[in-house]
Parts: sequence; structure tokens; C-alpha cells
Amino acid sequence: MNLFHPRTISRHTAVLFALPLALCCTATAQQVVLTRGNATISLESFAPNIVRVTLSLDKASALKSPGIGITATPAAAGWTQASANGADTFGNDQMVVHVSPAYHGATSGTGADIARYFNSSTPNFGLSIETPSGKPILNMQQWEMAIPNHKDGTANVLYDRRPQDDPFFEVGATFVASPDEHYYGLGQNQQGFLDLRGHSLECAHDYTAAGGPSVCVPFVVTNKGYALLWDNPSKTRVDFAFNDQTRWTSQVGQRVSFFIIVGDTYDKLYEGYRLLTGSVPMLPKSAYGYIQCKQRYASQKEILDVAHGYRERHLPADVMVVDWFYFTKMGQMDMDPRFWPDPTAMNAELHKLGFHSMISVWPRFVPEDRYYDTLLKNGWFEHLADGTPTNGLPYDRAGSDIDTTNPDAARWYWNTIRENFVSKGFDAFWADETEPDLPPNGSYLHVGPGTEYFNVYPYFHTKALYDGFRHDLPQTRALVLSRDAYLGAQHNGTIFWSSDIYPTWDTLKRQVPTGLNFVASGMPYWSTDIGGWQYLPYSHTPEHPPLIDPSDARDNVHHNDDYPELYVRWFQYATFQPNMRAHGSRNFNEVWSYGKQAEPILEKYLRLRYQLMPYIYSLGYFSHQTGAPFMRGLFMDFGSDPKTASIIDEYMFGPALLIAPITEQGATSRDVYLPAGADWYNFWTNERLHGGQHITIAAPIDTIPIFVRAGSILPLGAAIESTNEKQAIASLRVYPGADSDFTLYSDDGNTYAYEVGKSTITHLHWSDATGKLQHTGAAAWSAPDNSIVSIVGRSATE
Repeated sequence: MNLFHPRTISRHTAVLFALPLALCCTATAQQVVLTRGNATISLESFAPNIVRVTLSLDKASALKSPGIGITATPAAAGWTQASANGADTFGNDQMVVHVSPAYHGATSGTGADIARYFNSSTPNFGLSIETPSGKPILNMQQWEMAIPNHKDGTANVLYDRRPQDDPFFEVGATFVASPDEHYYGLGQNQQGFLDLRGHSLECAHDYTAAGGPSVCVPFVVTNKGYALLWDNPSKTRVDFAFNDQTRWTSQVGQRVSFFIIVGDTYDKLYEGYRLLTGSVPMLPKSAYGYIQCKQRYASQKEILDVAHGYRERHLPADVMVVDWFYFTKMGQMDMDPRFWPDPTAMNAELHKLGFHSMISVWPRFVPEDRYYDTLLKNGWFEHLADGTPTNGLPYDRAGSDIDTTNPDAARWYWNTIRENFVSKGFDAFWADETEPDLPPNGSYLHVGPGTEYFNVYPYFHTKALYDGFRHDLPQTRALVLSRDAYLGAQHNGTIFWSSDIYPTWDTLKRQVPTGLNFVASGMPYWSTDIGGWQYLPYSHTPEHPPLIDPSDARDNVHHNDDYPELYVRWFQYATFQPNMRAHGSRNFNEVWSYGKQAEPILEKYLRLRYQLMPYIYSLGYFSHQTGAPFMRGLFMDFGSDPKTASIIDEYMFGPALLIAPITEQGATSRDVYLPAGADWYNFWTNERLHGGQHITIAAPIDTIPIFVRAGSILPLGAAIESTNEKQAIASLRVYPGADSDFTLYSDDGNTYAYEVGKSTITHLHWSDATGKLQHTGAAAWSAPDNSIVSIVGRSATE
């Protein structure tokens, strides 16, 4: 470690040579503006439990509004400011921010000698946050606002700045990391860990990242009662808990800006994130069902044949997807009439069968398509400094990306989609390549230099579609599928997926912590391509004898003898993801495509997904109300059990269900940890077990281990083939062992009428002491309670 590095020298001088400097401050009802040396510090209240901290060597930058994706405005919320002995405090009855006087270095001795040659980029001072009772929440040790330079190896970034752009600085802050502090979120990384502690991560959209594409959502929750939202859209490196420090470093900025949200539960932290960046809308109910896709259905006939195949087998499914290469040219926004002779009639038939339709729409345009010249003339492309549209030549010939950070380009893009695809009856849109696929560093967007705004494209791009839905189709819920996200993208009617992953057991295993961290980033809707997207090798020899006979699926899996087994295990896991979507580059990808042994198992879990629909849809309402995810790492609900902090292969699906996927080839059992603080029921057998223990559970190929938390209320629906059908409550299972509550939610599933109160809400309460279930609010069933409600472990006559 270099003691004389600009990032470290300020820390040492602050500790060794503490001398107060001049201090002044001005205050408003919701904001305190302080100076420390040549730095401006702004503290702004956004809620009783949310404060924004901004630091800059440029006062105007320190006083600017928050960045992209943050839509909240400051609110006084009972905050007060006080000064004493050269220090300042800003707080209320939930949190107190302390800012100490600034420090400068020594005037003699070793410290003075060091200062002759080395200095930090910013004046140093202490900034800490604690509860009113003095319990520490967060302690910032130092910050930086450094001119890019050769010493730090950052000088090359200056080549990405035009004369008219704001100055480029590397900006960052370092915080104390407690020995028992754990971190979750930061978007999507696919390296296979859950707790970010002890890892160094780059928060950036990177299709080629280790393990699988990464996604940047710079929001992290911790087990210390706070969350941190880092307000900088450039590539950002975060070093979690090295040398007792967590350091955030962003490639470009003019200030350090971050929000701290405090709360005694994780759900309180997500309520704060929701306030800052927007709510999670209710999706069309079809999005909670099964989405059938592959790379690719190449014709209208093929997609209709598959849809009829589901209905002829009386299997539930809700969305049929048209993937790429339906067009005659990239960016042409047409459908090749040789293969898609009448898309309007196709969609009408799908609708008649109870399906919604989704089509992939790319942001790329080639010079030969009918729209390229219009975009070029208007300057609506991601472009180089001389205005030339950025392209991927020589290896990528798919053209240039439309710049949807430009509001005019965004409106045009939606209008073109509406004219070409909404008019033909398509219901939802797959916004592919939202990184964008042509990384913007070194290029320029309407919003600014691509290096400075590297991560914002998916927010603007999905917003273009969502805003179009809300303006032109006000009674139709938006559904957008994207493989990238950013702060606020959860508000854009968007579901996310883990992108173009590999069809391997290793990938399946890593999907579990990947998804848990992504949803922990304030993005409740996430899924995987069931079975992986990439092409299968021609052959693969499994480590253990396959549990599914592949011999009658050779035309699909070739000589990958364990692939049907992998697909079954992946499908079981996907049943308990926020969205359930099959996709991949196999010849066939329907539930009857993987052999006669696989087919009944896949059907079993497909039907189970729809049986659970009243529960799942109610979980969607929970996320809408709170901003919190309903696929949850065990750390969220069992924080008092330290063993849950780093369990990466189990999770809660809502408050009731603990899911333990099978991710090892040939496995017919696995170890499961049942968290302390609750009893648990085996979902399949109703056996009751105590928490706080590891057990070995049988998991034959047709079974994924599922446990139900004692005290749970689990509503189950009648059999349906589509969420378009009205689904009755077939049964309501109560698992005794603790008092509990559950909100059962329903609405029309298609419109935004719920925003004005047009929904039905039933409050369910189980009293364990009395052994009684109470329900208030809307009537969720008409049959007598004793024919609907079953108490697990109690006979029907009791």
C-alpha cells in the first residue's frame, strides 16, 4: 500500500495532524451547506430516514440536483441543524449527521516532508452518521475529487472529453467497514457469490464480464441498518471491506454524491429506495405466468403451432415471444412477409387462445434501412466526437444505436414501434441490447459524454417504451423485457433477465446468488433463460449417470446426455423466480421437447406456477407497495441468524416459501439449512421441523426442496390455462406455529385502474393461540370457509 498515494495521504494527515480550519455555513429548512477549506458540503433531507451527502471542490456542482434515475425532491421532514466548536450536526429523531472541522498537515517533521511532494486531492474532514442515541451507522473516512493523471493511471479518460464538456475528475469516498458488516446488491454480477464483502467489483454494464453479463445498479443494502445509493452513472469500482474499508471510486464526475437510507428492516430500506427512484408498477398479470420463447421462432406458422400445442395439451402459458431476425434488415422495423404473412391475424389468433404476444425490438439501425437517414439527419445516434454514428465494425455489422437519452429520439422510437408493431396487435416489447451493445465510453450521447454517463442507457431506453405506453395506451399495462437496468428502471414496467448465459450446471448454480443480488438492488423482477441461452455443444459426458433418459430427445440435445436433467432442474428453480421464461438456442424449447421422462415433470411445475398465482400476484402487489423484492436472500428475513448472511443456494419466495434449488448433476438429495427463529414444514410431505439446523433432504428428479415457514398463509388457485381466465381460490393452506398476516390481492390484471383503487384486497390473519383464521375486506371466495381453509397437521374433522 502506497502511503504517499493521493487517495491515502489525506487519511494519514487527518489522523496525525489535526488542526481546525475556518468554517462557515448557511442553512435552509431542508439543506445545510458547509465549507471545509476549498470544498463545499451539502446535506439534504429527503425523508426522516434519508439524507443526501454531496461533496465537491466546485460549489455549483455540490448544489446541483441529484442525477439520473432519482426523481424525489428534498423535504424538511423535521430536520434541524446545529454548530458547536467548529463542527456541524444535521439530524432528526432517526439519524444525525456529524461533520467535523477540516484538518491540514504538519508544519514540521516527517509529515511536512511528505507534504513537500505528495498531497491529497481534497481537504479532509470527518463525516459520520449515527442514531440519536449514538449508535454508529456510517463513517466516511475520506473522499477524492482527483484530476485524471498518469500517477493513478487515469489520464486516458481525458481523451473522452470534448472542450464543451464539464471537467472530468475521478471521484470517490471511503467508509469504515465493520468486521461483521455484509453488503448486498450493486446490480448483477455472475461470479457466484452473494455477500459482496471481500470482493472488488466494477459497477458497469459489461456483456463480456466474468461468469456472464454484468449490470450496474449502484445501490447496496447492508446488515447495519442502512443502504447506500451512489449517485454517479460512470463506471464505478467498489472495494468491499478490504483493510477495514469500503471504497467507491467513479471514473468521471464533478462531485461525490450519495444517499444514505436508514431503517430497522430491509423493507424500510426499500421503501426509501422507492421514494427516491419511483415505485414498481403492477405488471400485466400475464407477466407473472409462463413466457414461452426460444432463439428463435422463425415464422408465423411456427409460433402458432407452439401456441396450439400448449392449448391442445391443456397446459398453462401466457406469453409467446417473437425473437430477432423477423425483419428484412436491422432497423427496418418490418416483418418479412415470406415468413410472417399476416402478423395482425397471428396476434388475433394468439389472443383468442389466451396468449399475449411480445416481440423483440432492437435499438440498432444499419445504413440500408428505411429509418437510418432520418436518425442521422436529426443527430439521434450514439456518436463520435465528429458526429459520426458509433458502429461495431469490422466484426459487428448491425449498425448504430439510437440515442434514446435524447427525448425527441425517444419519442420517435416509441412512435415507430407503435406504428409498426402495436398496430399489428403486439402487447409487449423485448428491449434487447440495452447496455447499449456498443459501449458508450469514447462516444457521446445527448445527455453527455458516454464515459461520464456510461450506465444510464437502459434507464432512458426502457423509459421511452414505458412513457409511450402510458401516453398512447393509457389502459394497457406496459411490459418491457430488458437485460440491463439502472437506478429507477424498476419504475418503467420492466422485467429483467440475466442475459445470454451458458447451458451448464455451473451457470445454473451461479444464477441463484446472481438473482438474489440483482433483486436486492431495488429491482424486484428478474429471471433467467431457463436452460441457458448459448448453443449446446454437440456432445457432453456427464459426471454422473443422467437422471433423465435423453435418448428420445436426440434431435434437440444431441449427445449432451445430462441436458434434459439440467433443463428439468432449471425449470424447477424458474418456477420460483419473479418471472418465468423459457429461452435458449435449442432446436425446440417447449415442455414436450426434452423427452418423455422430462415432460411430466415440467408439466407438474408449470401447473404449480399457476396454482400459486394468487400468492405470486399478491407478492407483486407487495413489491408495488413497498419497493421490496419478493425473491429474497435469507439474510433479509432472518438477520438475527448469522448463518444466513452468506447462504447463496437457498432463498425465500415471498414470506412463506423457502426454495432450495438442485444445482448439481446427478444429485438426488441436498443439505438445506432451515433458519432459526421459526419452524418449517416440508411442502411435499407436511413434516414439521425445527429451524436453526442443517438437514439432508431427499430430492429425486421430480422434486425441488421447498419448505414452508410456520405461521404462513398460502392461497392456491384453481387450474387455469391463462391468467386471462378468472381464477377461483381453490384452497387456503395455513401452516400453524406462529401468528401471521397475508394480504391477498386481485385486480383486472390488464389496466391501470388499480392506481385509482379498483382492486380487491382481502386481509388474512392467523391467530396461532386460538387456531382461527380471520379474513376482512373483499370476499376472496364464496364457498364456506371449511371447504377452502385447511390447517396443515389438523384433520378435517377438527
